[in-house]
Amino acid sequence: MNTHKLVTAYTDFMKHLHETMEDTIHSFAEALEISKEKTSELHELTQDELNKLSSNVKRDIEHAAQNLSKNSDADSLTEWFKFDIELLENFTLDAFLSVADKTRLEIAKIEQLAITHKYESGDITAPGTFICDACGKEIAFKTTSAIPECPSCNAKTFIRI
Repeated sequence: MNTHKLVTAYTDFMKHLHETMEDTIHSFAEALEISKEKTSELHELTQDELNKLSSNVKRDIEHAAQNLSKNSDADSLTEWFKFDIELLENFTLDAFLSVADKTRLEIAKIEQLAITHKYESGDITAPGTFICDACGKEIAFKTTSAIPECPSCNAKTFIRI
């Protein structure tokens, strides 16, 4: 495995991701796939290398999006990277921040949907599968039903999946 080739491909993948995310019609998942295709065209990578590279980029972006402070100031970046951000190339920093910020916004939208679509014990619901908000236990209904307390932990709040 040529580590230098993978490091170069990672950097190019991030550039493609940044460019694709600038076009706001793409979700993070779509931009990730588009960037994966563009990186594949530029680098001779096996499918396994390309999948691992894509997985690594996704992991890093999601981690940054979840852990950077909302104002993305230099102190929070320095803390997250664990070194002075001035050591990073400007484009790499801008691309990383842009994608991480947009990913954080997507995560916030998903969290907001989960918050606004909570189901409580005693609610009547159409058939479907629900996850206990406290322990993750799944319960499924094949017919219209009243939602009981969680059979595992007695919690009363669920999310439909």
